[in-house]
Amino acid sequence: MNPVAPGAYAQSMQQESTYQAARAVAKAVESHFAQHRAEARQNGPEAALAPAPPAHVIEAILDAAFWASLRKEEGQSPKISLAYLSPEMAGKPLVFEHRFPLTPTILAKLAPGVERPGIHLGVWYEADHLYIWGTTQEVMSYGFVVDVSEPGLLVVKHRRGDGFGKFANVAVLKGDQVKLINEESASLPDCPGLLKPLLNLSAPFSGDSTVNVLVQLAVSMRAHQRGGTLLVVPAEATTWQDSIIKPILYSVSPAFSNLSGLMQQPDDEKKKGPWLAAVRQEVGALAGLTAIDGATIINDRHELLAFGTKIGRAYGHDPVEQMMITEPIVGNEGRVIHPSQNGGTRHLSAAQFVYDQRDALALVASQDGRFTVFSWSSCEEMVHAHRIDSLLL
Repeated sequence: MNPVAPGAYAQSMQQESTYQAARAVAKAVESHFAQHRAEARQNGPEAALAPAPPAHVIEAILDAAFWASLRKEEGQSPKISLAYLSPEMAGKPLVFEHRFPLTPTILAKLAPGVERPGIHLGVWYEADHLYIWGTTQEVMSYGFVVDVSEPGLLVVKHRRGDGFGKFANVAVLKGDQVKLINEESASLPDCPGLLKPLLNLSAPFSGDSTVNVLVQLAVSMRAHQRGGTLLVVPAEATTWQDSIIKPILYSVSPAFSNLSGLMQQPDDEKKKGPWLAAVRQEVGALAGLTAIDGATIINDRHELLAFGTKIGRAYGHDPVEQMMITEPIVGNEGRVIHPSQNGGTRHLSAAQFVYDQRDALALVASQDGRFTVFSWSSCEEMVHAHRIDSLLL
């Protein structure tokens, strides 16, 4: 490995972190990675798995990333991704001639050149010191990654075992708040299919492409930062129209089926680059429509039916008076609240729609980044609001 840059020094892992949330979460994150790596090793060669970082390494990386997030370089806050691996584990990495210390100052300096999605700064250790060695676009299965997307917000995640789809979120740190993702939420009887691949952190993401498209739509809706509502209704049903105020100004006839056509391609086609690129393009276009005032409506075959629609209470139905709200994080307990306590008009109308149309889903993005999935709970006999923004970061 190349020497340390002149005048620089690597960060000693013996130094005590000053970001208390990093220390609080490090042991739990260490256990998560050790457990999943051990389980994955039983199903494949150990050489294909990323190293599981110890707690003091996790704490040091989180500490440096947090303080870097609060700095600015030329007026811009850093947007960086750190991956814990050596250059030899990184495929075809870009390796710096000199190592750089893992410090907030260096991270802030490097951030403008590595903020594009898919680029990670490689972090490794030697002689009990952490250092930055270069960049990589390849991360091994279950590789430890820390994303910094805004000041004070860190997301710990890992690459899934099959290498497809969104990285699995493990923990979210925002200031002094720590949220550990609760994988056991996926086993609840009323957990919507949309949530299961996000919560099952060890499962392949590419198994159910229908569900995965809804996940991609959720991520894209949140990304445009304008807020929006997406209603998913059964393909053969028409009763959903009872909950939409007439006339429907932006109805689509016949239903727009580009995305649906892609989803009907043979399974072997769905693993190829052109298919994946086409799906991303259609998902982005569909999610973009949710930024228009009103709800966008698709059926469960991914056909676009209408957008910019206004939700109203179905004739003869009572107003929704209560709902269950949960968030899939460790320690969270469900609360029964009035829907008006969960947000504004967008959230209340989505809760009413699902209350009236119990075989439908409503996905609601807020401008502030909150994301909620509304479904009908047959166990609780009420609307269930699932807060999932911690899974989509």
